[in-house]
Order: sequence, then structure tokens, then C-alpha cells
Amino acid sequence: MRIGFYTSTFNDRPLEEVVDFAASSGFDAIEIDVGGHIKRPDHVEAAVELARSRDLFVSSITYFGNQLDADRGKRRELRARTSEFASAIGEAGVPIFVIFPGRDDAASEEANYDDFADFVKELIAKTQSFGLTFAIENWPGPKDNFIGTTPRGWQELFRRIEDRRFGLEFDPSHLIRIGVDPYRAMEAVKDRIAILHAKDTAIDRESLQAVGYHGKGWWQYKLPGLGLLDWPRFLRQARGYDFDGTLSIEHEDAAYGWPGKDLSARKEGERLGLDYLKNVLNGL
Repeated sequence: MRIGFYTSTFNDRPLEEVVDFAASSGFDAIEIDVGGHIKRPDHVEAAVELARSRDLFVSSITYFGNQLDADRGKRRELRARTSEFASAIGEAGVPIFVIFPGRDDAASEEANYDDFADFVKELIAKTQSFGLTFAIENWPGPKDNFIGTTPRGWQELFRRIEDRRFGLEFDPSHLIRIGVDPYRAMEAVKDRIAILHAKDTAIDRESLQAVGYHGKGWWQYKLPGLGLLDWPRFLRQARGYDFDGTLSIEHEDAAYGWPGKDLSARKEGERLGLDYLKNVLNGL
């Protein structure tokens, strides 16, 4: 497995500085954020070549946005832009394009799944010659209601999108905080995992007791190894499924400078995550 990180942690820094840090720190790969580091589709090739010039594998490019936005104008605009990025990413030879399904609160559950699945199938058809894989991260969204972010939701999408060029950026941290067993969840989708997000979650049981699941402050995202996930078990399980893709650290640990605070602390967090994951993989 390659180990990389998602550049969103450094969206306030130029990409050249970010890839220099990644290469000098010993990372194998990089996951580039569109919002922070690739503003337009015609910038994709230069960004990818910059990373490759530092001997970094570009594991994926990630584009945040609600693909089911209730505002039809915004939805059309986002999807047109997504389609443009898909072509540029495919042409650049990057294997995975990560997007987010979102949700239209005014539409039915079935309509949301049908609509998003139809759009993904259009993207798959458009990029057939590149073999580009599309993946969704299982982040539940700001209202904790994005479709396709739970085991049942994944199956709803996979039933509609049978092509294996659609899969998951599987992130165990989100599952922990919503009460889903990440090991059982991974078992059920082992053949649809395109990339793994390396992020953990810590839960303060006393705070949870005080405020309940709908309260705030009882959970925090953490760097790998600083939360509840049993990483040796998790990565042994992934390896047992012949997963040999990228482990992409998504650093959102407030104890190490996130979001956008002390730069040296953010870098320290990335290095700690890298060292931890290397040690786990070496011990499997």
C-alpha cells in the first residue's frame, strides 16, 4: 500500500510547497483537493505533473460539492464542472476522481439515489477511454444526511451502478461517529473500495453521556492511531481483500493545527500519521 495525504489540510499553502513537503517527508502519494489547489479543469495537468516531478503518485483528485443540490441551477453548474474535471483528470492519467453525492431535501430517498446514479453512469460513459474510477467518500455531510454514506446507502447505489468503475473512498472515522462497525462495513463492500482514507475518531464518553448523540463536543476526528480504530486489524483486513491501493491521511485533528492554524503543527501531524501507518504495515 502507498501512503499519502489529502492536500485540503494545506489549502492555505501553494501546491508546490505542499508537494515539496510530501516528498521530503517520505510520502509515496498525494490526493489533491480541487477547491484548494486546482481551481479549473485546465489546471489539472500542471498540478499532476508538479506532483509527479517530486516522484509522488497522484492517487486521486477530490472535488467537494452537493451533486444533488436542490437549486437546479447550482446543480447543473456543479455537474457541468464535474464533467469537465472528469475529462481532464482522465487525460492526466489519474486513476480516481472523488466526488460527494449530497442530497436534495425536497426529493424522495429513491429519487435522490436514482438521480445521482444516473449522473455517475453518464460520467462513467464519458470517460470510458480513460478507465477513470469514480468514488464517493462516506462523509455524511454538514447535516449528516448525505445519501450513500452508510452500508445500506452503498448497496442502494451499487444496485443502481453495477460498473466497478464506481466505488468508495472508504473512511472509517465517519462510521465510528455514526455508530457503524467499520470492520463489518468494509467486509460488505470489499470489492468496491477504490481508496482508503486514513482518519480516526475519538469519543469522550462523559461528554456523550451529558449531551447525547445530538449534542456537540463528544467526538473528534483524530490522526490514525489516536482514536478508537484498531488499525492493525483494519489494515490486515484490507490486505486480506487484496487491497493494494493508497492510504490517504485526511488530517482533521484539532490537536495538530487543524483547521488552518499552526503550520508546523499540521506538518507534524502528517508526519506522525505517516510514521504510525508505516509501523503498522511493517508489522502485519
